[in-house]
Amino acid sequence: MEKQTPLLEVEEVRTHFQTERGLVKAVDGVSFTVGQGETVCIVGESGCGKSVTALSIMDLITGNGVVSGSMKLAGTDLRTLSKGDMRRIRGNELAMIFQEPMSSLNPVLTIGEQLKETILNHTTLSKKAATQKALELIALVGIGRGEQILKSYPHQMSGGMLQRIMIAIALSCDPKMLIADEPTTALDVTIQAQILDLLRSLKQERNMSMLLITHDLGVVAEVADYVVVMYAGKVIEQGGVEEIFENPKHPYTKGLLEAKPILGARKQKLYTIPGQVPQLVDLPDSCYFADRCEHCMDICTSKAPTLKQEGQETHEVACWLYEEREAVR
Repeated sequence: MEKQTPLLEVEEVRTHFQTERGLVKAVDGVSFTVGQGETVCIVGESGCGKSVTALSIMDLITGNGVVSGSMKLAGTDLRTLSKGDMRRIRGNELAMIFQEPMSSLNPVLTIGEQLKETILNHTTLSKKAATQKALELIALVGIGRGEQILKSYPHQMSGGMLQRIMIAIALSCDPKMLIADEPTTALDVTIQAQILDLLRSLKQERNMSMLLITHDLGVVAEVADYVVVMYAGKVIEQGGVEEIFENPKHPYTKGLLEAKPILGARKQKLYTIPGQVPQLVDLPDSCYFADRCEHCMDICTSKAPTLKQEGQETHEVACWLYEEREAVR
């Protein structure tokens, strides 16, 4: 597949945190693009840096986090903007759906107050017009009884409804780019399917680009155009969704796909990748997956591989199995 004209360009982004135990490289040299109208999925186990990547793009890393690299939205480097300019871009051009809507919404404010807050802060609409826009957004995400919903508090709604409200808030100012961080977490399978269908239809209607963060490969197969596989803060493989699912290259990607249950396929025991994701403190300059990999070679424990094209033009993998033999020697 050919990549679309980039709307979001992430290049060599690093997000490090200084802790009592040492330097944590939560995101370490991550690069990818999201094309206009394209859905890119970032996948990987918990702790691999997916959410920190999203928060870095949104400029929401606070405290002792240090971010470097380039993140361009429609050609504008977000890291060069002032805090005020970045606040204006968040919501208007770049929006995010956070994990766990119950903890993301303010429990002491009504749904209406939280929906209208975004609209009033980012548009010139009056309070009356903002209320009408909020009602339209509630209908857009498939919730009835709009007037009643506006007066409700988060604890009075189900997880699926709250997730729809989070989507409505994110879409309230018609962003060009939507980041969805685990939007189906903690929802039952039926509601998950409804949320995914909703996101897909809204993306198509608005020609919106989407960066979807998930560990669910079933979600990836259903909605992704392009897949970025992360491990221990690095991108270890990326390519078109068909390339990744039909011809995975990295042993980690293969392990993730093999561990995915298949409907109708009976196995005595599900496959699991041995070992654990390494602690991201003072990591060595080697392949971080080496101690979990059945193909581990001497070079894997002494030198880190870099992303290189393998097969299709858009398919890249960071693994010594695909380096030139001279390099392996």
